[in-house]
Amino acid sequence: MTLGQDVDFSFYNTSLSIDERAELLVSQMTTDEKIKQLVNAAPAIPRLGVPAYDWWNEALHGVARNGKATIFPQSIALAATFDDDLAQRVADAISTEALAKYHISQSVGNTSKYAGLTFWTPNVNIFRDPRWGRGQETYGEDPYLTSRMGVAFVKGLQGDDPNYLKTAACAKHFAVHSGPESLRHEFDATPSQKDLYETYLPAFEALVREAKVEGVMGAYNAVYGKPSTASSFLLQTILKEEWGFDGYVTSDCGAIYSISEKFHYADSPAEGAAAALKAGTDLNCGKTYLQLSAALAQNLVTEEVIHQHTVQLFKTRFRLGMFDGDKPHVYSSMSPEKIHCDDHIALAREVAQKSIVLLKNENNILPLSKDIKVPYVTGPFANSVDMLMGSYYGISPNMVTILEGIADAVPLGTSLNYRSGALPFHDNINSKNWAPFVSGESDVTICVVGITADMEGEEVDAIASQDTGDRVELSLPKNQIHYVKELAKHKKGPLVLVVASGSPVTLEEIEEHCDAILHIWYPGEQGGNAVADVLFGKVSPSGKLPITFPKNVDQLPAFEDYSMKGRTYKYMEEEPQYPFGFGLSYSQFTYEDLTLSKSKMKQKEELEITVKVKNTGDQLSDDVAQLYLVPVDVSLEEVPKYLLKRFKRFSLSPDETTSLSFKLTSDDLKLFDKEGKKIWSKGKYKIIVANALPSARSLALGAVLPVTEEIELK
Repeated sequence: MTLGQDVDFSFYNTSLSIDERAELLVSQMTTDEKIKQLVNAAPAIPRLGVPAYDWWNEALHGVARNGKATIFPQSIALAATFDDDLAQRVADAISTEALAKYHISQSVGNTSKYAGLTFWTPNVNIFRDPRWGRGQETYGEDPYLTSRMGVAFVKGLQGDDPNYLKTAACAKHFAVHSGPESLRHEFDATPSQKDLYETYLPAFEALVREAKVEGVMGAYNAVYGKPSTASSFLLQTILKEEWGFDGYVTSDCGAIYSISEKFHYADSPAEGAAAALKAGTDLNCGKTYLQLSAALAQNLVTEEVIHQHTVQLFKTRFRLGMFDGDKPHVYSSMSPEKIHCDDHIALAREVAQKSIVLLKNENNILPLSKDIKVPYVTGPFANSVDMLMGSYYGISPNMVTILEGIADAVPLGTSLNYRSGALPFHDNINSKNWAPFVSGESDVTICVVGITADMEGEEVDAIASQDTGDRVELSLPKNQIHYVKELAKHKKGPLVLVVASGSPVTLEEIEEHCDAILHIWYPGEQGGNAVADVLFGKVSPSGKLPITFPKNVDQLPAFEDYSMKGRTYKYMEEEPQYPFGFGLSYSQFTYEDLTLSKSKMKQKEELEITVKVKNTGDQLSDDVAQLYLVPVDVSLEEVPKYLLKRFKRFSLSPDETTSLSFKLTSDDLKLFDKEGKKIWSKGKYKIIVANALPSARSLALGAVLPVTEEIELK
C-alpha cells in the first residue's frame, strides 16, 4: 500500500479519543473519497493507509456465508431455551470464530463481502404473525424475551472490553418490520402509538441503551408514510435524541434505491440518497449513495453532512482496532484453532438439546429405551442436512442428521431401519411405496417432518415457497400429512413425530394420531445428536415455545395488519393449539409458596418475589419459571391479558427443591396508554409464576399449576 507524503498519521495515536482519531482521518479525504466510503463495499484509499472494507457480514447463528464455521441452532431455537446466559455464550463463540477468520482473511488479502467484523445481527423484529418467513431469524413474539435474548447476544458479539469491540453487532430491522415479504419494498406500517412503543420498539431500545449495540439497520418498509431509512422520526428523534445512540446506521440492502424507485418518496436516486443521508442513515448497503455526487451538485445535500456521516462510520472501524497500526490490543489476534473447535461443537449440541420442545407425550412413551429392538426412522427430513441449517448459515464439515444421531445412540444389535417414505413438498412420483408398511413391523416409528429454509425465509432465498418466502398456510405440506396418517394406520408400536420448522406448524389433522411430538426448529449441525439425546433420555426436554402456535390461520388477523389486536399471547382471544411458553418435560415440577414483599405498591418502590420449585419426578431436568403480570381491575383500556416480566431457567435433581427470586421495579409494572406513554395505572394485578402461559389451555396440555398472588398499585 502506497502511503501519501503529506499525510498526518496521528490518527494512529491510541491515546486520542475515537472521535478525534476519526476526525483526523476523514478530514484528509476528498469529498469523492468520503462518498465512496458510504457504501458497504468501501474501496481502499492507499495514500491514507485505508484498506478496502466490506461492511456486509452475517452471524445470525454462526459466522455465515464465509466458509467453515460452527452452525448453531437458528435464532428462534435459541429463544426456545429461554436462557439469555446461553445466548451470550453462543454469541461469544461466534465472535471468537469471526475474529479468527478475519485475521486469517486479512493475512491473505481477502477483504470481500462476509469477511469483516461488522455483523448485521441480531434480528429483533417481533414475530407478530406466524406466517412471516423470516420469523425464524427472531427471538419470537414477546418484546421482553426478545430484549433479553437480544441484549445477551449483542454483549457476546461485542465483548466486554471498555475500549475495543470484539465484533460490531447490529440491531435490525428498524422498525415495525415483519412481513409480508412480497410487500416489504412498498408497504407502509402505521401501528398505533401504543403498539409502536409497547411491542415494536422495546427490543431496539434495550439493545441501544443497555447493550450499546454498535449498529442499527433500517427496515425496507415505510413507517407512517416515510421509508424507514429516510425517517428522521425513527433515526433522529427516537434513535439518537431519545435513546442516545452513537453507532452507525445502515440501510438494508437496496433499501435506499427503493426510496425513489419503489416508494416514489423521492423523484430520483440522487434525491433518495440525500433524503436517507440527511435523515440519519450513514451507510448504504448498495450503490445508490454514489449518487451523492449528483445530489451535492444539485444542492440536495452539503459537504458537511457527507463529512459527518463518514466520520461516524470510521468511529466504528476505530472501535474495532482497525487503525492501531502494529500496536496489539485485546482482540488483535485469535487462534485459528478456535474455528469449529470441540468446545463450540459441544455448545451447539447443548443449545439444540435445550431448545427442543416436547409438545405431547401420551402415556409417557418417551424417553425410549436404548435397548429397543426394531426402531424405524422415516420421513422426508430424517436424513436431511438442509433441515438442520435454517437461513443465514455457515458451512460445517460435521453435520449430524436425525438418522445419524439415532444410529449413533442405539446399540449395534438394534435393527434400525430407515426409509424416507415421502418427498419434502410434493407427492411421490412412484405410487408404490412400502415405507408406511414398515411401521407395522417396528417397535417404534420416528417420523421426521416439517419444512426448511427453502420453504420459508427471505424472499430471495426461499426457492420452494409459492408465497415469496412467507407461509399462507401453517399446516405441513399435504403429502406429509398423508404420509403421517398412513404410518398411523399401519403402525405396530408408538408413533413419534419430530417436527422441524422455524415457525409454528399446525397439526390439527395428525396430532391425534401421534403418541409423542417434538418440535426441534432448525437445530444446527448437532441437531441429530441432540434429538437422539432427547428421544433416548440422555437429557430431558426443556424448551419452551417463544411464539404461540395457533390451531389454524383462521385464528389470525390479516397478515398485512400491523395492529396487535388478536395477536400473540398478549391479545389473542382464540384458544391456541399450543400456548406461548409451553413445553413438557420427562420429569414433573411443583411451584408453590409464592411470596411478594408487599401487597400494595407505590411508584419508585421495588417488588421482591420468591417462589419454591421442586422436581417431583425421577429425572434430572431443567425447567423455565415464567413470571407474568396480569391486569385485573385497572382503569386503562386495551390492556394485555398477560405480560411476561421475568424468566429463569433452572436445573433440579429428583426430589430437589430450590427457591427462585425475582425483582420488579415500578417501571416494570407500568402499562402503555393509547399515546404510547408508560403510565402508572392504579388498580389490582395478579403476579403469576408458572412454567408456561398461565392459561386453561396450558393446564389442559400438562403444564404445572401456576401460583398466584395479587398486588394493588396505589
